[in-house]
This record gives sequence, structure tokens and C-alpha cells, in this order.
Amino acid sequence: MQVRQLHFPSVSQENRDAKPFLKWAGGKGQLLPQIGRHLPAGLWEGSLSKYAEPFIGGGAVFFLISNYFDIREFFISDMNADLVLAYRTIQQQVESLIERLDHIQGQFLKLDREERRHFYYDVRGSFNQKRVSRTSPSSATDPASHVARLIFLNRTCFNGLYRVNSLGEFNVPYGNYSNPRICDEANLRSVSRSLQGAEIHFGDFTACKSFVDESTFVYMDPPYRPISKTSSFNSFYMHRFDDDEQRRLAHFYQELGRAGAKLMLSNSDPHNENPQDTFFEDLYSGFAIHKVFANRRINSNGKKRGPITELLIANY
Repeated sequence: MQVRQLHFPSVSQENRDAKPFLKWAGGKGQLLPQIGRHLPAGLWEGSLSKYAEPFIGGGAVFFLISNYFDIREFFISDMNADLVLAYRTIQQQVESLIERLDHIQGQFLKLDREERRHFYYDVRGSFNQKRVSRTSPSSATDPASHVARLIFLNRTCFNGLYRVNSLGEFNVPYGNYSNPRICDEANLRSVSRSLQGAEIHFGDFTACKSFVDESTFVYMDPPYRPISKTSSFNSFYMHRFDDDEQRRLAHFYQELGRAGAKLMLSNSDPHNENPQDTFFEDLYSGFAIHKVFANRRINSNGKKRGPITELLIANY
């Protein structure tokens, strides 16, 4: 596969403003220049007119693709009900969301330090009390208010994490930031424009199967396989994404490849901790495996938040 220079075609200046509206652990914002150099040639040539992204997360790669390429159809999905509800709400009710989020921001920013802390925990309590079913994003009775609380918590909690306990309750402590940007109206409207016409699905990664064909580029960013006993962070979902799930995903990856799709998948590089660990080399034998550099974001020891390698696995 030839590594391409980052000279993207321009769809429109209006679209290029869109960027992730949530901080998301494992988000790909820092890796976009490296991912961009490994995108399939069909995006530039126009032979790839459809895009699918299971495990949508923060959506950094989705926004890169939607901002710069002429894609006709989009399919995004996730198993996190709060996240799927957020994307659907921005797609369908962005002005209602902005109104509620602006109200929360106005209340919060006028408070002193201690009052802000109490306000945060009040909102967190309300978010948990009115939480959506972990199996149905459509269970929310007031989606715009719920998503406004989600964005507020994301922007003001410690490290911008999304983490839930076994009961599905958001449990990240207050972050104590001096001037957090809570309501980014311009970006929310840009995100809404990017999502118009996209199919937003709640479900397992295999849900995209009927959408994918030879004109589709599929990017997969599953929960990463832990590279050490202390590096696992997978509190986005109800079930663990263990090695058996990684194997099931690899089999699905191969199935989509046989359908003619162009595929890229991100995951951890076991060689950061164990050079003898060939889990992904074995699982994706015959595919192109590239190493990219990232910074550790989640580690209690600040000395261990340094450059590491991650994997990009492509079938082209």
C-alpha cells in the first residue's frame, strides 16, 4: 500500500468545521495525520462512495472522511446507548440541544469554585437518575436534555472520561477546570450537517454487514486489547471486549474483505510490553500491519504517559 501525502479534496468549507463534540478515551484526533497517510486510494479516486464506522466513539475519523471526501452514504454505530443517542440528537434536534446546553453553561459559569463542584454532582445525579436503558437509546423521554447533561459532564469531569459502573451509572469525579468550553454552538451545528443522511445504528459491529459492499470504506476502532494488566479501559459497554471478541471481529473483518470493501482497523500494539506477543500478527496474517505513534492518555502514573505504538491493519 502506498502511503499518501495529506492533500485532501475539498467538499466545502462549511463541512470542514466539524470535529468531535465529546472527549473520548482512545479518540483518534492525535492520530489523524498518520491515519490520513494510510487511507485507501479509492477515496481520492472516487471509487469509494460509502463509509461505515462501527465503534464510532468520538468520531474523529468519521469527521475527517465526511469533511474532506465526497461520500454518498454513511453508516455509523456503537454499543454505547448514550453515545448513539447523542449522535441521533445532534442529527435531528441540534437547536433544542444547543438551547439546553447553553442554559446549563450559563448556570455553571457564574458559580464560584465550590458551587461548581456541587452543581456538577447534581447534574451527574440527574443524569444517572434519568439514564437511558443500556439496551435502547430510544428509551430517553427528553433526548436533548439528556444529551446536554452528557456533554456537560464530559466537558467538566476528570480527564473528560466516559465511565460507568456495573449499574450503568456515570461515576467520573469532578474535573475542576477553570474555564471549560461547554456549549460549542458552531461545532454542534457543523456536526449536525455532517450527520444529515447518515444511518446511526445502536448495535453490535456486525450490524453494518448489509450496508457494506465493494464501494465501501470501513474503519473499525474497537476497544483495545490491553497491553498490560493495568492498561485496560473498557467501561464504555455492558460486556467486556476480550480476546474472543477480538477474534470474532477479525473473522468479520475477513468477511467484509471478501465482499470487496476496503478496511482499516486500529488496535493496541502488544510489542510495547511484550515483543513475543504475536496475537495480532497471527489474527491478521496476510494483511498490511502498520505502526503509528500515540501518547498514553489514561495512566495513574504520569511518567508512563509517553509515546507508544499502535496498530493500523488494512486489507489494501
